[in-house]
Amino acid sequence: MPVTARLSRKFYERFGDDLVNELVEWFNMVDATYRADLREMNDANFARFDAKLEQRLAQFESKLEQRMAGLETKLEQRMASLESKLVRWMFVFWIGQAATTVWLVLAVVRVR
Repeated sequence: MPVTARLSRKFYERFGDDLVNELVEWFNMVDATYRADLREMNDANFARFDAKLEQRLAQFESKLEQRMAGLETKLEQRMASLESKLVRWMFVFWIGQAATTVWLVLAVVRVR
């Protein structure tokens, strides 16, 4: 988008229309060049930023996967430990129940 340069009428009268129009065209050309350079610089900076962001996201994803694998292993170990404790207590409970049942049967048999 070119610059719309507005110069005073005195400027045009003093230097002439040709010279002032040439000056305005030069301003517009310089503005277009700077805008193009700025756009290229912004594109290059955005590309670098995007590459760094992708790299950091990949690193974060890798670390997250490693930690999740470690947590899964710990969880599996704790679940196995809990399962063995539950089986142990289950046997203690059933042995206690069986002993109580045998004692009650013997008590009933003696009473008769």
